Amino acid sequence: MKKFDTEKLDRIVGDANRAADARSQGYREQALKLFPWVCGRCTREFTRANVRELTVHHLDHDHHNNPADGSNWELLCVYCHDNEHQRELESRDHPDTAETQEQPGKHAPFADLKSLLDKGSGER
Repeated sequence: MKKFDTEKLDRIVGDANRAADARSQGYREQALKLFPWVCGRCTREFTRANVRELTVHHLDHDHHNNPADGSNWELLCVYCHDNEHQRELESRDHPDTAETQEQPGKHAPFADLKSLLDKGSGER
Protein backbone atom coordinates (compact mmCIF):
# COMPACT_ATOMS: atom_id res chain seq x y z
CA MET A 1 0.00 0.00 0.00
CA LYS A 2 1.27 3.47 -0.96
CA LYS A 3 1.82 6.03 1.82
CA PHE A 4 0.45 9.55 1.32
CA ASP A 5 2.85 12.47 1.35
CA THR A 6 0.88 14.65 3.76
CA GLU A 7 3.23 17.60 3.32
CA LYS A 8 2.69 17.57 -0.43
CA LEU A 9 -1.06 17.26 0.05
CA ASP A 10 -1.03 20.17 2.52
CA ARG A 11 0.93 22.28 0.00
CA ILE A 12 -1.54 21.49 -2.79
CA VAL A 13 -4.57 22.30 -0.64
CA GLY A 14 -2.89 25.47 0.64
CA ASP A 15 -2.06 26.59 -2.92
CA ALA A 16 -5.64 25.91 -4.02
CA ASN A 17 -7.03 27.92 -1.09
CA ARG A 18 -4.70 30.85 -1.81
CA ALA A 19 -5.66 30.78 -5.49
CA ALA A 20 -9.36 30.80 -4.56
CA ASP A 21 -8.80 33.74 -2.23
CA ALA A 22 -6.95 35.65 -4.97
CA ARG A 23 -9.76 34.95 -7.45
CA SER A 24 -12.38 36.12 -4.98
CA GLN A 25 -10.60 39.47 -4.77
CA GLY A 26 -11.00 40.05 -8.54
CA TYR A 27 -13.62 42.51 -9.74
CA ARG A 28 -15.65 39.81 -11.54
CA GLU A 29 -16.05 37.77 -8.39
CA GLN A 30 -16.87 40.90 -6.41
CA ALA A 31 -19.51 41.92 -8.95
CA LEU A 32 -21.04 38.43 -8.90
CA LYS A 33 -21.37 38.72 -5.12
CA LEU A 34 -22.85 42.25 -5.26
CA PHE A 35 -25.36 41.97 -8.07
CA PRO A 36 -28.09 39.50 -9.04
CA TRP A 37 -27.03 37.16 -11.83
CA VAL A 38 -29.13 38.90 -14.49
CA CYS A 39 -27.97 40.63 -17.68
CA GLY A 40 -28.44 44.38 -17.30
CA ARG A 41 -29.69 44.70 -20.90
CA CYS A 42 -31.65 41.64 -22.00
CA THR A 43 -32.58 40.53 -18.42
CA ARG A 44 -31.51 36.95 -19.08
CA GLU A 45 -31.07 35.12 -15.76
CA PHE A 46 -28.03 33.00 -14.96
CA THR A 47 -27.31 30.04 -12.71
CA ARG A 48 -24.12 28.31 -11.61
CA ALA A 49 -24.37 26.18 -14.76
CA ASN A 50 -24.08 29.13 -17.15
CA VAL A 51 -22.65 32.01 -15.08
CA ARG A 52 -19.48 31.84 -17.20
CA GLU A 53 -21.53 33.62 -19.91
CA LEU A 54 -22.12 36.59 -17.59
CA THR A 55 -19.47 39.31 -17.83
CA VAL A 56 -18.62 42.51 -16.00
CA HIS A 57 -18.90 45.66 -18.10
CA HIS A 58 -17.08 48.78 -16.93
CA LEU A 59 -19.47 51.69 -17.38
CA ASP A 60 -16.66 54.18 -18.01
CA HIS A 61 -14.74 51.64 -20.14
CA ASP A 62 -11.75 51.87 -17.75
CA HIS A 63 -10.82 48.36 -16.60
CA HIS A 64 -8.59 49.81 -13.88
CA ASN A 65 -11.47 51.73 -12.26
CA ASN A 66 -12.84 49.08 -9.90
CA PRO A 67 -14.45 50.67 -6.84
CA ALA A 68 -15.43 48.11 -4.21
CA ASP A 69 -19.06 49.33 -4.22
CA GLY A 70 -19.44 48.22 -7.86
CA SER A 71 -20.52 51.65 -9.06
CA ASN A 72 -18.51 51.28 -12.30
CA TRP A 73 -19.76 47.78 -13.11
CA GLU A 74 -22.78 46.20 -14.66
CA LEU A 75 -23.31 42.54 -15.40
CA LEU A 76 -23.98 41.79 -19.05
CA CYS A 77 -24.29 38.52 -20.93
CA VAL A 78 -21.53 37.94 -23.47
CA TYR A 79 -23.83 38.94 -26.35
CA CYS A 80 -24.95 42.25 -24.82
CA HIS A 81 -21.38 42.98 -23.71
CA ASP A 82 -20.09 42.50 -27.25
CA ASN A 83 -22.90 44.68 -28.57
CA GLU A 84 -22.10 47.44 -26.06
CA HIS A 85 -18.46 47.55 -27.10
CA GLN A 86 -19.38 47.45 -30.78
CA ARG A 87 -21.69 50.44 -30.31
CA GLU A 88 -18.90 52.29 -28.49
CA LEU A 89 -16.49 51.63 -31.36
CA GLU A 90 -19.02 52.72 -33.96
CA SER A 91 -19.86 55.94 -32.14
CA ARG A 92 -16.15 56.74 -31.87
CA ASP A 93 -15.53 55.98 -35.56
CA HIS A 94 -18.65 57.81 -36.81
CA PRO A 95 -19.56 60.57 -34.36
CA ASP A 96 -21.82 62.34 -36.88
CA THR A 97 -24.14 59.30 -37.23
CA ALA A 98 -24.40 58.89 -33.45
CA GLU A 99 -26.13 62.26 -33.24
CA THR A 100 -28.74 61.38 -35.87
CA GLN A 101 -29.51 58.07 -34.15
CA GLU A 102 -30.33 59.86 -30.89
CA GLN A 103 -33.27 61.77 -32.41
CA PRO A 104 -36.66 60.44 -31.35
CA GLY A 105 -38.98 58.92 -33.92
CA LYS A 106 -41.79 60.98 -35.39
CA HIS A 107 -44.37 58.20 -35.65
CA ALA A 108 -47.10 58.45 -33.03
CA PRO A 109 -49.04 55.16 -33.12
CA PHE A 110 -51.59 56.22 -30.47
CA ALA A 111 -52.15 59.78 -31.69
CA ASP A 112 -55.70 59.09 -32.90
CA LEU A 113 -56.56 56.42 -30.32
CA LYS A 114 -59.24 58.43 -28.51
CA SER A 115 -61.26 59.07 -31.66
CA LEU A 116 -60.94 55.43 -32.69
CA LEU A 117 -62.15 54.30 -29.27
CA ASP A 118 -65.02 56.81 -29.32
CA LYS A 119 -66.04 55.67 -32.81
CA GLY A 120 -65.84 52.02 -31.77
CA SER A 121 -67.91 52.46 -28.60
CA GLY A 122 -70.90 53.73 -30.62
CA GLU A 123 -71.06 50.47 -32.58
CA ARG A 124 -71.73 48.24 -29.54
